Amino acid sequence: MKGFFTIGLLILSNSFMTLAWYGHLKFEEWGWLKKSGLFIIVLISWGLAFFEYCFQVPANRIGYKENGGPFTLFQLKVIQEVITLTVFVVFSRIFFKGEALTFNHLLVFLFLIAAVYFSFK
Repeated sequence: MKGFFTIGLLILSNSFMTLAWYGHLKFEEWGWLKKSGLFIIVLISWGLAFFEYCFQVPANRIGYKENGGPFTLFQLKVIQEVITLTVFVVFSRIFFKGEALTFNHLLVFLFLIAAVYFSFK
């Protein structure tokens, strides 16, 4: 159960992270904050990143083997990287429709899945 809870928190965390890192690229298209300077955009991104940490820190504490969770530190990191890429692909397909998903991107994703597999062996 702790494993599923950890993964759920990591998905939420990475959703906020992706929005903080890349969402601001769409602010002008969405009409709001069109004339805001970089400083305001950075502050908004930091605000979003706060929620990332609100989910990331508990996910790692709950999921870490030495705290009673099912994952080693290395496994947590590899899982997090795969979730990051998955959330990013979904985000980019929804908000950046002009960005192409190529065979190379899919190959990278397969290698990350292999990394998860080998981290558990």
